[in-house]
Amino acid sequence: MADTMANHTFTHPRLIGVGVGPGDPELLTVKAIKAIQSADVIAFHARTGGTSTARSIAESYFLPHHELELLEYPVTTGITDHPGGYAGAMADFYAHAHERLAQHLRAGKTVAVLALGDPMLYSSYQHLHRSLAEEFPAEIIPGIPSITAAADFIAQPLCEDDEILTILPGTLDKATLTAKLKETDSAVVMKLGRTFDKVKEAMVEAGVAERAYVAIRVGMHDQRSIKLLDADAKDIPYFAVAVLPSRIAGTTAEPTKGEVVVVGLGPGADKWTTPEVLAELKTATDIVGYSTYVNRVPEYPGQRRHPSDNKVEAERALMALDLARRGRKVAVVSSGDPGVFAMAAAVLEVAEEDQWRDVPVRIVPGMTAAQAVASRVGAPLGHDFGMISLSDRLKPFSIVEKRVRALAGADMAFAVYNPASKERRWQVARLRDIVAEYQAPTTPVIVARAVGSDGEKVTVTTVAEFDPEIVDMRTMVIMGASTTRCYEDGFGALRVFTSRYYDAKENLY
Repeated sequence: MADTMANHTFTHPRLIGVGVGPGDPELLTVKAIKAIQSADVIAFHARTGGTSTARSIAESYFLPHHELELLEYPVTTGITDHPGGYAGAMADFYAHAHERLAQHLRAGKTVAVLALGDPMLYSSYQHLHRSLAEEFPAEIIPGIPSITAAADFIAQPLCEDDEILTILPGTLDKATLTAKLKETDSAVVMKLGRTFDKVKEAMVEAGVAERAYVAIRVGMHDQRSIKLLDADAKDIPYFAVAVLPSRIAGTTAEPTKGEVVVVGLGPGADKWTTPEVLAELKTATDIVGYSTYVNRVPEYPGQRRHPSDNKVEAERALMALDLARRGRKVAVVSSGDPGVFAMAAAVLEVAEEDQWRDVPVRIVPGMTAAQAVASRVGAPLGHDFGMISLSDRLKPFSIVEKRVRALAGADMAFAVYNPASKERRWQVARLRDIVAEYQAPTTPVIVARAVGSDGEKVTVTTVAEFDPEIVDMRTMVIMGASTTRCYEDGFGALRVFTSRYYDAKENLY
């Protein structure tokens, strides 16, 4: 091999940062081997009194003519008697290392600096490159990083589809680690060793520990992996990484414990679906819901979809709970917020029965339709307000009317869900007539159809001018109160808000 590798294209003098990979000499690239063998000087780092792992990986490719430079760290734990502390000790070390290597380069020699993994990822070579590359030609040879090597070793994908991978140093404080782990899809935490207990606690608090692994001394003769929750800090060396694999890829295997997660997709526009809901949808094995809402969910590999009619809430809940009992992670989808005239109550009504109480059920909120509609005109729900469904499918209209009178009589603005359908038409007119008994004819009424879609139309009218015929099943109505006011802003837009204050002359209660 030495004879063939001697034919190279590297010129003198040159600084070369060589990535030697995670541990296995056979994981060096052909270009890395050529770079090593073309060099006059080979430099590598080691702790005081220790051996260089980078050297042990690459030394089978060393040649007799090589000059070796050991760059020995003065400190590795942050504890030092240097007057400048750890930072001062390391600054002096890099200044000294710079000068030693610069002398070789000025003498016309090629210097190869060995770096574990890749030279540009948490590597000591980066510091030398920044200073030496200003004076001398420099080249960087990529190496296989422990990040991907660990994922390959445990045979778990890091990312799939549009997932986000986060690389974290274990030296971060626990609060930051926890926050970063909560917001990402997958992660690799490096620099373990003495930081392991903190990293483990952060993963537990972030709710991701059950799917995490620790890969130890990857690429070395004693490499091994273990589930993070089974790992003990005393067995975790510095050359170890914690791997949080792909959320999506993890759905291809049956989970050991199922659950039902009821999520709110928001009123219609994709931008109104929260990141938390999207994360739950990605990791679900099954999507259950009204077909219109199921169709709004992006399709992910390995997921099963169970669309149904909009009038079978109890049956839908039973299916979700049964799937979860069999080990599936089931996302039950609702429009808006699942707890507002949607599937959360339907699922919990069934889950209350004794036979389902051992199935975990979580609720993940979403933006309500009332919030979305109100935002289009201003703040009509800016003070005390109510929400009511005008549907009499699950309760008699006498109850609906009693509650409408209570809201109107209390002089509260209120949002009206399910105001009409193809079969239910007269109820909207009755709503208008009841409110007219309590409010002035000029009281604002907002009629919003298909908010968040291409067909969105929002109309501001009054109790006297409100036409029930313009209301259909895709419409929401907000009835104003005596303190709900309208004005035209400087751009010609009509703004509606319910004041937070009452006129002291009025005795409203």
